[in-house]
Amino acid sequence: MAGHVTDYNVVFFPSGLRGTFEPGTNLFEVAMKLGVDIATICGGARECGKCKVVVEDGLELLDDMQPSEAALLSDDEKREGVRLLCCIEMPKEGRLVLKVPESSRLGAQRLQTEGLELPEDFVIDPAIRKYHIVLPKATLHDDRADQTRLLEEFKKQYGIDLEIPYEVLTYLPIVMREVGGKKKDFDITVVTIDDNKVLAVEPGDTTDRCYGFAVDVGSTKLAGFLMDLNTGKVVGVSSRMNPQIPYGEDVLSRITYAKKGMENLKTVQSAVISGLNDMLDEICELTGIRHDEVYEAVVVGNTAMHHLLLGVWPKFVTFAPYPAAVRKSLRAPSAKLGLKMHPNGSTYSLPIIRGFVGADQIAAQLAVDFLNNDEMILELDIGTNTEMTLGNKDGCMCVSCASGPAFEGMMIRCGMRASNGAVEKIRIDPETREVEYKLIEGITSGAIRSCSKFRKVETKAIGICGSGLCDVPAEFLKAGIILPSGQMNRELLGVDPRMREGPRGLEYVIVPAEETAIGKDIVIEQADIRELTLAKGAMFCGAYLLMREMGQTVETIDKLVIAGAFGNFIDPESARTMGMFPEFPLDKIEGIGNAAGTGVRKALVSRAERKMADRFSEECKFIEAAIHPDYMKLYPESMYLPNKNLDLFPETAEMLRKLGRI
Repeated sequence: MAGHVTDYNVVFFPSGLRGTFEPGTNLFEVAMKLGVDIATICGGARECGKCKVVVEDGLELLDDMQPSEAALLSDDEKREGVRLLCCIEMPKEGRLVLKVPESSRLGAQRLQTEGLELPEDFVIDPAIRKYHIVLPKATLHDDRADQTRLLEEFKKQYGIDLEIPYEVLTYLPIVMREVGGKKKDFDITVVTIDDNKVLAVEPGDTTDRCYGFAVDVGSTKLAGFLMDLNTGKVVGVSSRMNPQIPYGEDVLSRITYAKKGMENLKTVQSAVISGLNDMLDEICELTGIRHDEVYEAVVVGNTAMHHLLLGVWPKFVTFAPYPAAVRKSLRAPSAKLGLKMHPNGSTYSLPIIRGFVGADQIAAQLAVDFLNNDEMILELDIGTNTEMTLGNKDGCMCVSCASGPAFEGMMIRCGMRASNGAVEKIRIDPETREVEYKLIEGITSGAIRSCSKFRKVETKAIGICGSGLCDVPAEFLKAGIILPSGQMNRELLGVDPRMREGPRGLEYVIVPAEETAIGKDIVIEQADIRELTLAKGAMFCGAYLLMREMGQTVETIDKLVIAGAFGNFIDPESARTMGMFPEFPLDKIEGIGNAAGTGVRKALVSRAERKMADRFSEECKFIEAAIHPDYMKLYPESMYLPNKNLDLFPETAEMLRKLGRI
């Protein structure tokens, strides 16, 4: 357990966080308990090699490095005293001084909250309603019980048979007399949920103070929208990185941690609840809205995030045939979850479809309005597990494909999230191979930054984020740095000084060491290209199979929309050139921002949208790409750039022929 600030046996810099822990305690667990800003993909499973620290004092106190740790560190790193937190333990005696290098810190990330606006004719019909009513006071001639008085008078005025739960009945007599007292009529506001269930009774007329919280729980980020339930307007927005990240960058790592026991599950659940409460605190402070004026939360997330948020045992969704524990929409008491809302507040979760196609994809479908849309739309939500939906009002089909975390900067040697110092755009002259790049700058927690005009940067780089990684295969291919097979072009050795033999094969320098904040070259190596082509190949297969199953082509589909921050910041031409999706005309491709955030806002203020979500869950057909009979034939071909079957990419093939690359 952490000790007093002046009594410690481990300290982390530059944060200064410190504490006293028992010998044998894993240092990754120590970092988590102290709140150290440290990157991790595997959640301490000793697989990713991201939780690097420099042991500035006490290196001799640590046990010798095991082969599994040594394999994840370069020779230079070993000489510099770098160790992996997950592989070392607190020594029996002495003090450790550990430095977390900038490349190992999470930092503030560019998070996407903006999405599509609600239509002007959108009908506001929330589950939460407030009714002001004045009840005749009790007299010797009218001695009805308070419960009876409210039920009868409310039915007379509003035509609704109320159901008053026990917890409201306990304080009803006090509230009824708080404004009117003994001499005046009873002046109250009744808060209902789902038409007739009483959620609360409040003194006086509070009908103009009625709020709800719409939440998109992503594996990387949280986005929350506080909304006025009377008007449907957003009154406050907050976003932040998902506090579950220390337990694993990807959902499988988090589930692996959670399924070790109910205590671990509770830890992961508490982490995300804490993040949501911080967001509520922030919005309430800025707007002057009280927590007890927030009556309902509506939440969405992929199947794993859904289960972990609600505290549902998640183990079996990770094993074939990937059954979810819960499919239908459900309600849970907000207080039981630990959310800082009205004590009787309710949390509503949209349904999921199947497998990892969760409530966030349902929300994205609401945002695009598939069931009312004449246009044939293909919607992509790209992530570790990429979900896609194709359809219109006549029907839709969705697919899930395990694309992996490469385009989130994971499993890539110099990959990182979209935070300060990340290379977000790359351009390489096809003839001279001169490299230009652009960095993300000035991001603070929860900030959003739109791409500005492309330019050379003056600040220093830390790594490459997803949008930059999307440029890599396309730019490398056009410049002849890689071949259509994805192999590095060995003929450039000795010709282009950026191409060299690295410790793990050929690598190409994107940013030289003197231009970085980490003092080392930022490179792309052969293994990175492999990870990117594996990911883009899975995405292409998912889209292609969907289109074929529904009898659609790039000509018959009206629009390709890409949801989330990835869709807003990637270059569609780079994505198309590498073959991430079929060769749509560029004017058909559109980034729509946080579609799940748009959909969950709709669901918060409209019961009709919730019914539509239930319809999606039941009616949207589902295919699992990896077990489709044609997947194993398509997948190897789709790992070529843009594809082994160039007939699928005639425009890209013509461009590459002109450059002499095929």
